[in-house]
Amino acid sequence: MAIMATRKAIFITGGGSGIGRAIALRFAREGWFIGLGDINEDGMRETEGLIGNGFTYRHVLDVRDRAAWDVALEAFSLAAGDRIDVMANNAGIPLGGSLQENSPEEIERCLDINLKGTFFGAQAVMPYLMKTAPGSCLLNTSSAAGLYGSGGASVYSASKFGVRALTESLDAEWAEHGIEVRSLMPSFIDTPLLDQAPNAKANEQIRQRVTDGGLEITPVEEVGNAAWKAVHGKELHVKVGRTANKMAFASRWMPGRVRKMSRNNNRPLGR
Repeated sequence: MAIMATRKAIFITGGGSGIGRAIALRFAREGWFIGLGDINEDGMRETEGLIGNGFTYRHVLDVRDRAAWDVALEAFSLAAGDRIDVMANNAGIPLGGSLQENSPEEIERCLDINLKGTFFGAQAVMPYLMKTAPGSCLLNTSSAAGLYGSGGASVYSASKFGVRALTESLDAEWAEHGIEVRSLMPSFIDTPLLDQAPNAKANEQIRQRVTDGGLEITPVEEVGNAAWKAVHGKELHVKVGRTANKMAFASRWMPGRVRKMSRNNNRPLGR
């Protein structure tokens, strides 16, 4: 029988950049063993270099492939000493523009990565989290877009509402096993994703749209700190950034005002 290592371990999808990298760096500072899953191996190598303590493991992973999840998690568990304490279900992509602008391929890719990949990750990691329960945690990355649907981002919003629903459902399902389930709900975070076009037909970057709208861009380090807070706290959905907190308050207490603002502010991305 394998003896479980004492160093806690976290596996992070999308660990090659952005939010995933910020989570990796935050937990590494606390002495955790870090597992990185991403399709971008060069990005994962960069994350490993920034951590620099040798307690890392990387695995090229396409979250849309259910069988690949089993291979990745088994390999990481072995590398970490037969344990996974936290899994950060973080991999995701943006998609903006009106629904008519989004191609079928873009819609399928966004839903497959953001939603299906998150479901597959949760399903695959559950047996490992049971081994380290009570106190193990599934941490899903949702979004402020999962608080109220955004005009010009219908597919992305729907995917993040789905992640929010999955979090709430598993919070109920897994409570008897001692597994905590949490979500992060960041607003616009300063990552390379903001420098992408929202869709294939757009002629402006997401960052430009955010700046033109006068919206806050939150430093990525805040998400790493929020992830640590989420795993060790009691709040089911942890909002990140002023915009996310304002949206959470307004959608609950002033839904009519939020609806009016959403209609007034709607402008198809790329025009």
